Amino acid sequence: MTVSRRRFLEWVAAAGVGTAAASSAKAAHGEFSGYPDSYGVLFDATLCLGCRSCEKACNEVNKLPAPEKLFTDLTVFDEKRRTDYRTFTVVNRYNDTGADKPVYRKIQCNHCLEPACASACFVGAFKKTPEGAVEYDASVCVGCRYCIIACPFNIPAYEYNEALTPRVMKCTLCLPRLREGKLPGCVEACPVEALTFGRRKDLIAIAHEKIRKYPGRYIDHIYGQHEMGGTSWMYLSGVPYTKIDLRTDLGTTPAPEFTSGALAMVPMVIGLWPVLLGGIYKITQRKEKIADAERRQEVANAIAATQGEADAKARAAAEKFQKDKERAVDMAVKKALADADKEKGKEGE
Repeated sequence: MTVSRRRFLEWVAAAGVGTAAASSAKAAHGEFSGYPDSYGVLFDATLCLGCRSCEKACNEVNKLPAPEKLFTDLTVFDEKRRTDYRTFTVVNRYNDTGADKPVYRKIQCNHCLEPACASACFVGAFKKTPEGAVEYDASVCVGCRYCIIACPFNIPAYEYNEALTPRVMKCTLCLPRLREGKLPGCVEACPVEALTFGRRKDLIAIAHEKIRKYPGRYIDHIYGQHEMGGTSWMYLSGVPYTKIDLRTDLGTTPAPEFTSGALAMVPMVIGLWPVLLGGIYKITQRKEKIADAERRQEVANAIAATQGEADAKARAAAEKFQKDKERAVDMAVKKALADADKEKGKEGE
């Protein structure tokens, strides 16, 4: 395959546009430590009863599909669950914790101060809002699903069942409700106040006060205050956090510091993509042209061979017909002569 210099430069120009766009998207992330007056939620595992009222409220507020089991059906606790594209929050039960009774934990997006999903998204589909929520913009999402891989809490889920407009789905911290001055649906529905909503800095003060006041009830650590640079959704527990499936190996370094090196390659990949696709397209076109020419030649050869066979058969048939005709004429002449001789013999008698 040959490519003209002009065509090559056109491809390089296209690659430059892609690189510039990707660089802009990456630059939009920057390094960010959250909004100082943002809101959050503090979950107290020592108070949660596993009633699933938060699950029901989340389902109704976000207009999600009805679950397979009713929210009053507590057999769901027989297995560990995770959030998916139809369920933004789930409550799991933990029996093997060393506590006198089962411990429950609510699971949803933790709305990190410096979100891993946002740092991994090269089109800026995720962003941290002043309210504290990590917001997702489906209109710019390209479906790469890097956010799903990047999330250390295994939260974002993909709508694989949507063929035309799949989205990444997760808890929104009820951002539309916050902007209307309302509480998140789960917080409003909790009957035992296991969920406390407020400014993040106030929630941290409340949590420290609880630990100070009831040292025998709580682990002396607020999960989410510093993990992965901090989260807007934080936890208090009376049992080690590993016992309720919260990772304690994440450290305190924000996600963007881990992803920045890897993401530096993304603009290059995006920039070279048009060149790669252009080359593949040209090669494919050439192969298709060659294959089409070969097919045409094969058809022509087949037609020629068929025509030759037909002509040969036609000639053989014509020759046979001519011989048969000559034989018939000869026999007819001989018969006529024989009949004439018979008639003469009768007359001579």
